[in-house]
Amino acid sequence: MESTKREHATILVVDDDKNILQVLEARLSFAHYKTLSARSAEEAVELLAQHPVDLVVSDVKMPGMGGVGLLHEILVQWPHIPVILLTAYGSIPDAVSTIRSGAADYLTKPFDGHQLLQKIAALLGRVAEEPKRAPAPKAGKSVSDVIWGGQSPVMRDFYALLERVAPTDVAVLILGESGTGKEMVARMLHDLSPRAKGPFVIVDCGSTQPTLLESELFGHVKGSFTHAVRDKKGLMEEADGGTLFLDEIGNISPEMQTRLLRFLQERTIRRVGDTRAIPVNCRVVAATNADLPSLVKKGEFREDLYFRLKVVTLKVPPLRERKEDIPLLTDRFLETFSANQNRPRITASPETLALLMAHSWPGNVRELRHALEGGVVFCAGQVLTPRDVQLEQAQTLHPDPVPAAAQAAPVVAAASAQNGLSLEENEHQAIIRALEKAAWVKKNAADLLGISRRAIHYKIKKYNIQIPGKDQDE
Repeated sequence: MESTKREHATILVVDDDKNILQVLEARLSFAHYKTLSARSAEEAVELLAQHPVDLVVSDVKMPGMGGVGLLHEILVQWPHIPVILLTAYGSIPDAVSTIRSGAADYLTKPFDGHQLLQKIAALLGRVAEEPKRAPAPKAGKSVSDVIWGGQSPVMRDFYALLERVAPTDVAVLILGESGTGKEMVARMLHDLSPRAKGPFVIVDCGSTQPTLLESELFGHVKGSFTHAVRDKKGLMEEADGGTLFLDEIGNISPEMQTRLLRFLQERTIRRVGDTRAIPVNCRVVAATNADLPSLVKKGEFREDLYFRLKVVTLKVPPLRERKEDIPLLTDRFLETFSANQNRPRITASPETLALLMAHSWPGNVRELRHALEGGVVFCAGQVLTPRDVQLEQAQTLHPDPVPAAAQAAPVVAAASAQNGLSLEENEHQAIIRALEKAAWVKKNAADLLGISRRAIHYKIKKYNIQIPGKDQDE
């Protein structure tokens, strides 16, 4: 019965590339699916209104409202139809965001035909078993969806590494300063892994009292200690089939280090007061902002446990190393906080963006988030001004909140809308202003703009900017 439904299913494929459409149609027809095709999201909506469709496979980047716009339209009008999105960019944050926004799955181009067919068969089988699909999520983004915004080179490299690690089942140690979003990395590893349908269990080792952590992790049996009035399942058992995230792992006691090492070796646990060994199958992801190698040398952290946890290490870049991402993060945070506070859409002025670019961000993305959330509260209109953002350090270092050179490549998008110039004209002028302020020293101009030396060299060459004198790189 189920196979008959799959073979007679109608799949709508949407892509503005005619060759991709032909490949998809051929692959699906060979698998005995009926197909409809559209060269745009708008044409796809018309076909959905005219024909019964069981599943949609759509490109993301297309003219018009594109694949994301089509996804939103389907969620509103045909929420029972699963959607698989195809993207040529393989962006991890965008992929996770689309799944959380309602897409059933995604594939990156060039896609594997067999993998596509497997995903389609699984989704059609799921629809047959569960005819009532969950309602579409509410519009708008949560903070967890936007914290990883950015396309800086350092973040693209980080995403690429995360993408390779996520499908595996190895233990991962996430390193990074406070506020960089280590928990978000752990969530991505879970969401993009084969364990995505299982539980994601968080254990905050830093805030849990050492005397309680053992019971929290391993559970206990009735009567094992005072107030143990009933059996309790531990968080490790709760994570069975999914991912266990141990945050601030550097804070656990020597006794807990020994028990955790035994679990990683044997994959079984014993509840406090029990003699039974309970098998637990979960992926372990740990995070810390502590210097674990230093703790190992001091004898405060077990070396064998350290190497068990760090099969793969992911180091989250601090915000000061990815300042190119600040305008995009700012825009997304302001969109979220405006909606949360029932305010009209608030945008940041070029002066405010210059102030944000000048700040060193010791608290990283968390500090930026809190500063903008408070800024929305203080903002009297629809444009966030420097007075609305409480950044004492940046205001002290830069009493003039509008350093001309700071309105550079990362912030010209916001300025363009206000002065009528094109994006490229704004960028060109901003680069020149920065160079003039830095006495034509490229390195110093790059620092003023918050971009890399490689980026400013590229921009100078792009706009054919003539540098007075010679040997100005340093």
